[in-house]
Amino acid sequence: MCASPRCEGSASGSTRAPPMRERLIVAFLALALGIIALYGVPRIIMVADLVHASENQYADRMAGMVAAVIDDRDEPVDEAFLASLLTEGESVEYRPADGDAVRAGSTPVGNDITRSSDVSAGGAVAFTRSGEVVAERVTTAIAPVIVIGIGLLVVSAVVAVLLARSLSRPFLRIVETVRQIGRGNLQPSPEPLRIPEAKAIDAALRDSAATLERRIRREHEFAANASHQLRTPITALRLELEDLSLWPETAPAVREQLDHAVREIDRLADAISQLLEFARGGTPGSGTFEPLHDSLRAAASRWNAQAGASGRRIRVSASGSALGDAPAAASQILDVLLHNAIAHGRGDITVSGERRSEYVTVQVADQGPRPSGNQIFQRRPEQRSATSGEGIGLALSAELAESLGGHLLLEGAPTTTFSLILPAR
Repeated sequence: MCASPRCEGSASGSTRAPPMRERLIVAFLALALGIIALYGVPRIIMVADLVHASENQYADRMAGMVAAVIDDRDEPVDEAFLASLLTEGESVEYRPADGDAVRAGSTPVGNDITRSSDVSAGGAVAFTRSGEVVAERVTTAIAPVIVIGIGLLVVSAVVAVLLARSLSRPFLRIVETVRQIGRGNLQPSPEPLRIPEAKAIDAALRDSAATLERRIRREHEFAANASHQLRTPITALRLELEDLSLWPETAPAVREQLDHAVREIDRLADAISQLLEFARGGTPGSGTFEPLHDSLRAAASRWNAQAGASGRRIRVSASGSALGDAPAAASQILDVLLHNAIAHGRGDITVSGERRSEYVTVQVADQGPRPSGNQIFQRRPEQRSATSGEGIGLALSAELAESLGGHLLLEGAPTTTFSLILPAR
């Protein structure tokens, strides 16, 4: 459960995706590795086959040569004579037609290359080439291919890093442009971009920012003009009501009603000023605090007459000074909630307050059924009918509560209960 009335966010189990630059580097390296493997592995196999074929041919030639030398020799063939014909890693065995076989060199093993040749005078010669020597020659032959492949991979990595930086730099600049727009700078400084796609995205963003700036400017101008046009007749009406209240012929009961009307006109002027400040991106009334208990009593007093006209009552249940002070702009939200309860609720209306640490919770409840979902806090023109109660008032109140550092929510009780959570002191 959140400790404050407004949770900033919850822990997410998903991991952050790698940046575009890293993905490009991985893609380029994977492509380079695939190309190197596609051409390098067959090359290594071909070189190894050529070495094996060469060694087999060498063993055939050596077997034939030793057989020819034995044919030309008049003396008996012994081990010393055969050893003189060999190099390291070779062995030979002479099997005469009659007599014992003569061997020289290393003992053959399973992976050696052995070739035989017949002797004209009778018998046969078996020449053996060591498998270790053949493997060493294969390694020596394929080593340059492996070195070239590693070199190409290193060069590919360097090229991939440089290319990834070059390709990602325009998009990083676009990200910075988006951040400037998000911070309120709707005319970000131009960035030189060479990639056509990046240029198109940047142009679209700037066009959208320009359109947004024009709309915001028109809205601010409309709010300022509307505020000015409303204040003039309101001021004139207030002066006329004050003059009427000061007439000697005015009855005391009428004077009291006139004074009440002047106070309501002053509240209307304050509400217009607060709405204008809110439209300009400010936080109206956030720096002004007033006793919350008094605000609850005053709000109930303002709406008692309308509630009584429909046979309903407004009850205030609060713990007095223990509630502390709340932002003065909260009275605007209370008026919206009470008007909503009178217009769309049922039964008596209860206004209560409870202090919790640095926050205070104000609840406005009636006996009507709870609206379904939370769409009532959304600005949806198609739902602003005369009977749905889902107009702009609740949406504006929710936004105002957020700007004050609080939250406005609809409780899950069967009946309609709104909770306004605000910072208190």
